[in-house]
Amino acid sequence: MLAKRSNELNSLAKVLYIIQALVSPLVLLLCGLILIYQGWRLDAILVFSQFLLMVLIIYLAFKDIMLNFRERGR
Repeated sequence: MLAKRSNELNSLAKVLYIIQALVSPLVLLLCGLILIYQGWRLDAILVFSQFLLMVLIIYLAFKDIMLNFRERGR
């Protein structure tokens, strides 16, 4: 099923999926390590962690919206 989906995607979508596959786990791991190391104190590093999570969620939502928009446009 994944191979079939891969053949249907254009090059921009493939690049976005590769970026997602590389960046998402790194951001989530970094945020998790910050929470483990800092605990639940309200420091600037926790604000940075929340910022990274927010950017990741916005990116994933935007990517999915754009890919769905392109699919419906065909």
